[in-house]
Amino acid sequence: MLLNGKVALVTGASRGIGAAIARELAAQGAAVGVNYFSSQAAADDVVASIRSAGGRAVALAADVRDASAVRVMADRVAEEFGGVDILVNNALHNYRFDPIANVPFARMEWSGFQDQIDGTVHAAVNTCQAVLPHFRARGGGRIINILTNLITNPVVQYHAYTTAKSAMLGFSRNLAAELGPENVTVNMVAGGLIMTTAASEPTTPEVQEIVRGSTPLRRLGQPDDIARAVAALASDLMGFATGQYIAVDGGLTMP
Repeated sequence: MLLNGKVALVTGASRGIGAAIARELAAQGAAVGVNYFSSQAAADDVVASIRSAGGRAVALAADVRDASAVRVMADRVAEEFGGVDILVNNALHNYRFDPIANVPFARMEWSGFQDQIDGTVHAAVNTCQAVLPHFRARGGGRIINILTNLITNPVVQYHAYTTAKSAMLGFSRNLAAELGPENVTVNMVAGGLIMTTAASEPTTPEVQEIVRGSTPLRRLGQPDDIARAVAALASDLMGFATGQYIAVDGGLTMP
């Protein structure tokens, strides 16, 4: 297993991509903190599935936009499992990929942009600052931020979401440059259309077919596709990679 003896904290891990990431990291030997905002029952199910497979996990409630709550969460993971080695910023705040209900730019309000920036960049600032002391205590760490291939191919113009994720790219690369001397890597996994999650469920069959037909591998992504990429970046296999943006979208984008 790639991650024996490691401890991971995964935000937004009660369902969808986050749940798949939590299960994959656990399958690779990591103890996992399963963060959730309001879906306690779903988070408990993820923890139960990890434990039933012989892994270690704990469910942790926290709004990642709340710095004090995030610090408490990180400290609890460290207390429970002896430290923190891996942080996955996956939480998606209040967004659904609905091409029909999507508001065009002319009718957008700044509050929509601010909401996504707070749920993405502000959240990542909170989580990264909270785990950094634990990384230092362990002699290094891995941060993996979940982005989107819409940054390079805005096939549907989800303005607020894509703008926040674009800001995460800059944030991640600055952080990689600063923390590299401390043996902390910071990398990004950019998924395409991942079916089916709560956020992607509204995506119409027409849009699904456009994306599938334009993808060299001729299929849409699954949560496990992202999870396996995260596990690789969290391991020593990719220990000399940092500041990297990796598209896991079947070749739809080639940044």
